[in-house]
Amino acid sequence: MNLKADSRLRDLLELVSAYGLILAVIWTPMPAQRILYWLAVVAVVGITVLRREKLQSLGLAPTETRRSLWIVAATLALAVLAVVAAKELGTLHGLPGVGRLSTRTRVIGYLIWSFVQEFLVQVFVLTRLVRLLPRRSLAIAAAALLFAIAHIPNPILICLTLVWALIACPFFLRYRNLYALGLAHGILGLCVAVTVPDAMHHHMRVGLGYLRYQPRHRAIQRSSAPHRVSTHAWVMDEAAILLSERHARP
Repeated sequence: MNLKADSRLRDLLELVSAYGLILAVIWTPMPAQRILYWLAVVAVVGITVLRREKLQSLGLAPTETRRSLWIVAATLALAVLAVVAAKELGTLHGLPGVGRLSTRTRVIGYLIWSFVQEFLVQVFVLTRLVRLLPRRSLAIAAAALLFAIAHIPNPILICLTLVWALIACPFFLRYRNLYALGLAHGILGLCVAVTVPDAMHHHMRVGLGYLRYQPRHRAIQRSSAPHRVSTHAWVMDEAAILLSERHARP
């Protein structure tokens, strides 16, 4: 019993500490945010490595890849329908550019960030909640709720992430395929970014980034001010910058 209690306590401490760091990143302004971001990365990676879990349990070595690809196909079909509808409604627009980053680089960066989010919610949050709570249904509901809370105060993303997690969590427990979920997540995120007006989702930002969002033309007028971005969009841009940095240097 002591071993079981110790294991549950470890799960709880790991979950609370990592999730707490993630919320701190979301709600802390620059430059402290960047420091907390890397602390969160080190904490999540370090805890995962110390666990020494099998790649299959982490969703990194799926055994039913073909059977699990239906969710990517369904997501792609849904995204196509959304794009067609947005075009008819006049809300379809391109991905906003950031500095020297091309659209392709931003797309790749967002797909990577989508995979990271799925790793966090499925591997780091859901699997621990499954061990902590008496029923899988409760673990799935709790994981979805925590994922949605991390997107406060963006009303669009709160609703979408709650629904998505309620679908994705059972999928992960059934197929253990993080790649399919990361790709599907990326497709849906990019779809929202180009079909829903920025005025509604504030360029996919959460936390302070959502509250401090300014339309592009106003941001240009204040370009001499220190650049402070909190979140989702910042992490996505960070991933894209790392991908393109070597090509940007002379």
